[in-house]
Amino acid sequence: MTDPLTGNGWTAHSSAIVDDGARIGAGTRIWHWTHVCGGAAIGEDCSLGQNVFVANRVRIGNRVKIQNNVSVYDNVILEDGVFCGPSCVFTNVVNPRAEIPRKDEYRDTLIRRGATLGANCTIVCGVTVGEYAFIGAGAVVTRDVPDYALMVGVPARRDGWMSRAGARLGADLVCPIDGTRYRLSGPEQLEAMP
Repeated sequence: MTDPLTGNGWTAHSSAIVDDGARIGAGTRIWHWTHVCGGAAIGEDCSLGQNVFVANRVRIGNRVKIQNNVSVYDNVILEDGVFCGPSCVFTNVVNPRAEIPRKDEYRDTLIRRGATLGANCTIVCGVTVGEYAFIGAGAVVTRDVPDYALMVGVPARRDGWMSRAGARLGADLVCPIDGTRYRLSGPEQLEAMP
């Protein structure tokens, strides 16, 4: 298929619904029973798994992978290279009630470049998950997450640091996969060394 606004080619399974107006980048693949609303913007070379929902006011960067059964609601931004594990959960209202409309109370959620959201984790709206952070399976994120932080538990707490390559860092803060060195620049701040 071709995005009528950009001319970029992308593919969608015949069971997927892509509403008119959705902007989808070249090389993006949309799988079975997925629904992309007309106001959504999705970058290049993304993969949206089975039974994914993408709302109107969603921005998804390039090379994002969204596994099966994930709903990305209004006011969520996923930067480049984000991984959303199976059945991870986003919210956009802190105190929802079926009988009280709260669309004017949506809170923005930002998932920064390269972050990983583990299977069945929950991201409560209004938080920022830092670059290359790693949210463990089943964790519940209720506050901002620093870059490179490994977060686990309910509510999620920092349990170490992760490298860009996705390896847990030891006391020496050297990635065992690619040898990149990291340093603490504050009590809750890690950065890659040049």
